Amino acid sequence: MSIKALKGFKDILPTEVHTWQRIEKVARDIFHRFEFSEIKVPILEKTKLFSRSIGEATDIVEKEMYTFTDRNGSSITMRPEGTASVLRAFIEHSLHALQPIQKLYTIGPMFRHERPQKGRLRQFHQISVEVLGTDLPRQDAELIAMAWLLLTELRLTVSLEINSLGCPACRPEFNQALIDFLASCEGPLCEDCQRRRQTNPLRVLDCKDENCQEQYKAAPSIIDHLCPACTDHFQAVQDGLTLLEIPYKSNSRMVRGLDYYTRTTFELVTDALGAQSAVGAGGRYDGLVGQLDGPKDMPGIGFAMGIERLVLLLEQQTETSEPQGIDIFVVSLGTAAADLAFKIVHTLRKSGVQATMDLAGRSMKNQMKQAGRNNARYTLIIGEDELTKGQLVLRDMQTREQEEIAFTDEITPWSKALAAKLLNK
Repeated sequence: MSIKALKGFKDILPTEVHTWQRIEKVARDIFHRFEFSEIKVPILEKTKLFSRSIGEATDIVEKEMYTFTDRNGSSITMRPEGTASVLRAFIEHSLHALQPIQKLYTIGPMFRHERPQKGRLRQFHQISVEVLGTDLPRQDAELIAMAWLLLTELRLTVSLEINSLGCPACRPEFNQALIDFLASCEGPLCEDCQRRRQTNPLRVLDCKDENCQEQYKAAPSIIDHLCPACTDHFQAVQDGLTLLEIPYKSNSRMVRGLDYYTRTTFELVTDALGAQSAVGAGGRYDGLVGQLDGPKDMPGIGFAMGIERLVLLLEQQTETSEPQGIDIFVVSLGTAAADLAFKIVHTLRKSGVQATMDLAGRSMKNQMKQAGRNNARYTLIIGEDELTKGQLVLRDMQTREQEEIAFTDEITPWSKALAAKLLNK
């Protein structure tokens, strides 16, 4: 029996890769407009990095992390999210000393042992974005606007939901109100909520159990328990979004699944993916850098987007499902023509053209079929007659129009001129 991929791990085939590349290209372009720099961090980290940052009582740490003991007896974890690793690198390399405000992003695979479903795999890929060194509410609004712009330029339609989780000064009051409410719930709560209502009551609002969620509709709102500073901050974020004409809805039940969030949290959601509605999400984490032994007063905010979910949305659009083609297929008949084609193709490639040819010397009919399968925009035909006349035939595969192009023995400049012609069409 042949070996297959592990459950929850998926191959990204050549027919799919162009969509992934498009997402990453658009993301990098937008991030650079906003002065972000890319950072690449390891897949493996010490387990305590995630237990200290994400929170011991979260589903990720309790149930989902891929954790093992290495040969030196150390507990190692495959990263389940990107923020903790980026902050570890930020602290370890003292990046705050280089510049007071650091804008960083990373793109890569994450790992969680979840039940595989549409848009959610055990190896998944995220775009993670972080801003460190400022707690200004307009920075929150700008970051959210950048995420919105990314989805807009990908031509995806989503809605934005925002909330504030308060700060260490005002959250204890809300936690107590929530504990009192949970004690008064008449219906049974799930096992996780029963355990967390004393140790981490905020986490119960993130429960996916339908019975629990029905009861939590009457739960107190954290917005009603914000201190004046958090109230002003949240209002300023909303004012910033309004100024930038970013539509949003306030959702006081949104708490996110990680312990490190404070104040602003947000989700970008869609109704096109069933239960997996969140395409991207994030929030402020002002105490996390200090919690990881970095500068104690270093504020931060970030978001992550799941690439698999973006791909699913893009594949629903007609224009992204069209086959991706090459610029030109060079058809050659005979040894001399094949030698010339071999040189031309290489020179075109050096000039930025996506060019190919048939190396097996098959018939012209078969080569033209191959050009069609490759969805070639043009074909360049080189046969004995063309070599004798010094006139090669360039055919537009969409319009079926063709023209003769004079050929000279100076292959490199001739090919560069052809490349310029193709790239300008």
